[in-house]
Amino acid sequence: MGFGAITQYVDVAQLVLYGFWAFFFGVIYYLVRENHREGYPMETDGHARGVITGWPVPRPKTYRLAHGGEVSVPNDRRSPQTLNAEPTHGWIGAPLVPTGNPLTAGVGPGAWADRADEPDLDEHGHAKIVPLRTAADFSVAIQDTDPRGLPVLGADGREAGRVTDMWVDRMEVMFRYLEVKVPGVERTVLLPVNFTRIGRDAVRVKAVLADQFAGVPLTRHPEQITLLEEEKITAYFGAGTLYAEPGRAEALL
Repeated sequence: MGFGAITQYVDVAQLVLYGFWAFFFGVIYYLVRENHREGYPMETDGHARGVITGWPVPRPKTYRLAHGGEVSVPNDRRSPQTLNAEPTHGWIGAPLVPTGNPLTAGVGPGAWADRADEPDLDEHGHAKIVPLRTAADFSVAIQDTDPRGLPVLGADGREAGRVTDMWVDRMEVMFRYLEVKVPGVERTVLLPVNFTRIGRDAVRVKAVLADQFAGVPLTRHPEQITLLEEEKITAYFGAGTLYAEPGRAEALL
């Protein structure tokens, strides 16, 4: 028998290879199982026609949250959202088209997740995203355009309102939202920076039309935004990229 041989048919290299295969299979099984920790049970088409439990679904695990409270997943919690959409055809998996206001239907680019209706906090328990007027340690870089006071132009080129402030993420050190005063709206609305093009003379938004700014979901608190509110606001502008005008949902050719 050669060096490392245990018997005439088994040696150390074989045992190492088999051990690696067993370890690799275990890793794959673990990852597939953890991939089913959230999102299951899953409804097949959003209309409760069928439920997919998935395999292998892990046993519930309880996580202690950084700022108090616990959450267990997987669980049997159902989304409180009302899907304002209907399938284009009668077969399962047919595309959904929004009913009612497509910007708030929660469909396609306007879909949003049921995140916690609480502000995102830093390690000290303070709100991460706040208006610049309450964050004295932050300011607009001298080489950048300060959009405060500039008009906001919708995709139709008309003025939707004016920027009154900016909301900064104190952990990531970047601006997340522009605060816009829209005529006829009881409070200012938040415009995600990612949907803007900030120029020296105006802030331009291609996602929605000027009159659609009045429908942007409002925050519960004038100087705080919750994770759920972030989802809904971003989803509103995301939906506008496809549904702001009827022609956007049509074929290019």
